[in-house]
Amino acid sequence: MVILGLNTYHADSSACLVINGKLVAAAEEERFNRIKHWAGFPSQSIHYCLSEAGLTIADIDHIAINSDPNANFSKKFFYLLLKRPSIKYVMERLINRKKRTTILDEFRKHFPEHLYKRKIHHIEHHLCHLSSAFYVSPFKESVVVSIDGFGDFSSASWAVGNNGNLAEKGRVYFPHSLGIFYQALTQYLGFPNYGDEYKVMGLAPYGEAKYLAQMKRIVNLEDDGSFTLNLNYFRHHRNVELQWSDGTPSIGTLYSTKLEELLGPARKQNDELTQFHKDIARSVQAMYEEAFFHLLNVQYEKYQIDNLCIAGGCGMNSVANGRIHLNTKYKHVYVQSASGDAGGAIGAAFTIFQRFHHSQCEFFMEHAYWGSKYSNDEIEDTLQSNHSAISDQRCTIQYIESEGELCKKTAFAISEGKVIGWFQGRMEWGPRALGNRSILSDPRRTDMKDILNLKIKRRESFRPFAPSILRSHVSEWFEHDDEVPFMMKVFQIQEKKRALVPAVTHADGSGRLQTVCADTNARYHALISEFHKLTGIPMLLNTSFNENEPVVCTPQQALDCFLRTKMDFLVLGNWIVYRKS
Repeated sequence: MVILGLNTYHADSSACLVINGKLVAAAEEERFNRIKHWAGFPSQSIHYCLSEAGLTIADIDHIAINSDPNANFSKKFFYLLLKRPSIKYVMERLINRKKRTTILDEFRKHFPEHLYKRKIHHIEHHLCHLSSAFYVSPFKESVVVSIDGFGDFSSASWAVGNNGNLAEKGRVYFPHSLGIFYQALTQYLGFPNYGDEYKVMGLAPYGEAKYLAQMKRIVNLEDDGSFTLNLNYFRHHRNVELQWSDGTPSIGTLYSTKLEELLGPARKQNDELTQFHKDIARSVQAMYEEAFFHLLNVQYEKYQIDNLCIAGGCGMNSVANGRIHLNTKYKHVYVQSASGDAGGAIGAAFTIFQRFHHSQCEFFMEHAYWGSKYSNDEIEDTLQSNHSAISDQRCTIQYIESEGELCKKTAFAISEGKVIGWFQGRMEWGPRALGNRSILSDPRRTDMKDILNLKIKRRESFRPFAPSILRSHVSEWFEHDDEVPFMMKVFQIQEKKRALVPAVTHADGSGRLQTVCADTNARYHALISEFHKLTGIPMLLNTSFNENEPVVCTPQQALDCFLRTKMDFLVLGNWIVYRKS
């Protein structure tokens, strides 16, 4: 059985291919068209997935889409009847609904050589989120929770997964949403772009939760574990402009003037960040965590299950995820690498597989390397075609056949303070760079954050950089020992160790770690091991290989990023490009 899963006409559009219950390929459209968070039809991602498996559209048995325009219809109808939102609001959603029901036209346009005639399945948004976590997790039984902005008129859902079955236990409907709460306050703090919530997470450790009382006037916790919003502080349920197809998503102002009356004037995008703003950020994070842990704890008390799967856009809140072991009784937590809307493609595909097979899927997503890859010969072609540009910057090209020598040379360069572009194997699935499309540097350098921001990233100084650490050394460096392959949890670095790795230690002593194992990424593990031999430090600073753009996908994009920034080394497969000193 061959299933094509899609997240289409939604942010982070993506495609995946599942064959006989196993994931074969997955990618986000932004990596190919270079438009961040792109929303639309993921034609290039589909082409990639088919190419990876050597298939055509004619070979697909089922297409599964992580949205169902007919889901929760009665809820939508009665909301429109009772609330009577503006005509513009209704028309925008009807237009979006029509686009989602003309998917066959998109296939005829982008794949004219093969007419797809089999079944297209529309799967409800939060069921896709739940499936995307549980069906690829290592658990036979688990509580499963999905929290995001909105999808198919819902913002949250929770279920119990048992031996391949997902039984939904509760749901939060529009207009109440923890995702909207966080996004609205992100806008209030002067971060208007779609996906800017991670900036609030990065800013929060610099503040104190002085405004938690005000946040509790905005978010109400219910006895069943759910939550509601005080809608006086929001506009999303009345009329907010949306740009949600064929480009970067854009959402109008979500908060009302009442919020400014409660908290004071909103920060404009280029205004100075004051202590007030840092305290607001910490208060927002604290409120989110209080609601999140309330929901999790109520479900634990009901079902007494030690395993937990998290999905939805709020599953990207790695700070909260890292505190689950401190604030709940769950013993094991799984968050897959694309917990947000892109991951809905996987959820849709595995939902359909499950419907036909009625048993626990045997697939376990233990790594995130499901994207495109390039051979050393293809990399050599790229370098030769760019020989003039490389020579103009006085760079040297070297091929190193031995993986051991490649890792030793690279580790030594990192130990000398060099900044490395590291391009290896298959591209990561999800937003995190996990050692195949990464920029790497020395975590011991107190000035490394400033160097990276000056040379390459050009981003806010308060945002942290992450450590990739050998799995066998986690307990020596962090206050909690756990598998974190997808960089989805933040743990406290042991206090006695923080001064040794200042470049990856955040203001509150934490680090958003990635655990690295030899059996899932042998070359990256070997590189960190060589650095460990040289320095006694079993980790590297790891940040995404990009410069205010989607993470690089091809050797050409990696080379372009290297040449226009001040990176010192570029390691493409077994090829090294480095600037002469």
